Amino acid sequence: MHDGGHGMDGMNMDLPPFTLARGLEFGGDPFFLVGCLLGLLLYGWAVIRLRRRGDAWPVGRVVAWVLGVLTVALVMCTQLNDYGMAMFSVHMVQHMIISMLSPILLLLGAPVTLALRALPAAGRGRKGPRELLVALLHSRYMRIITHPAFTIPLFIASLYALYFSPLFDFLMESRAGHIAMMVHFLAVGLVFFWPIMGVDPGPHRPGYVMRMLELFAGMPFHAFFGIALMMASEPMVDTFLHPPASLGIEALSDQTAAGGIAWAFSEIPSVVVLIALVFQWYKSEKRQSQRSDRAADRDGDKDLAEYNAYLASLNARGQ
Repeated sequence: MHDGGHGMDGMNMDLPPFTLARGLEFGGDPFFLVGCLLGLLLYGWAVIRLRRRGDAWPVGRVVAWVLGVLTVALVMCTQLNDYGMAMFSVHMVQHMIISMLSPILLLLGAPVTLALRALPAAGRGRKGPRELLVALLHSRYMRIITHPAFTIPLFIASLYALYFSPLFDFLMESRAGHIAMMVHFLAVGLVFFWPIMGVDPGPHRPGYVMRMLELFAGMPFHAFFGIALMMASEPMVDTFLHPPASLGIEALSDQTAAGGIAWAFSEIPSVVVLIALVFQWYKSEKRQSQRSDRAADRDGDKDLAEYNAYLASLNARGQ
């Protein structure tokens, strides 16, 4: 009998029936635990370094970053990670949060801007971490992987090409494969949402209308994917074909639940990103008008004076 690779460590064979309390118990994965702790420590170090220098750093960004790291920890450093190896529905919760919620929060934390401000310059002719980061931001590689022509197909392929091919079952056969998949989901989310609503400087910074179009280009595919899982009359992924008997679940109804989660979740980030975008747009318009006000104060509204002179000259010519 095919067991979807769950016998690999014996852990998933005797999981008790899923409850939220059990799912949220501490456990999960050392790789992600170390990553999350490092993420918090490095960000904290950078903010303290800026403050000591007398520079401000918005509290909202700190909150967004911490929440972003905590959402990753929530799905990868708890028993949700074990249940996610045996239950399609729990796996889908992990996938949706780590690919669509965590990246948005992490990007609102502006980690690249913080790093550029906190890292010391290496000095003339030398290359330190700051210089390497600047070089990476300006590289052709970065221009390609953050371009909508790359990010939108990648975002869509991460769903369809992965789940509806043997690749998913292959990755789910080992812890390492599962971790690699989750890292991939996080990375894809980051490169997809960065040009759209990231605060950090990036190679592609389209106008606000284009950003909204980019956002809505990817989302319907998520909804269709969820609907495809919900409508399927048989289990579509071998990994979850024979859930451990101790869970007391049935593969098809669990898959239907997974589809519902994918479908519902495709709306949540859209709303969050849309709010963030409108807010950023409003702030940039405000900055723009303040800048033009300041310019007008400096040159005594030169543009208006020139326009009046132009009208006067037309008037004189018409007489």
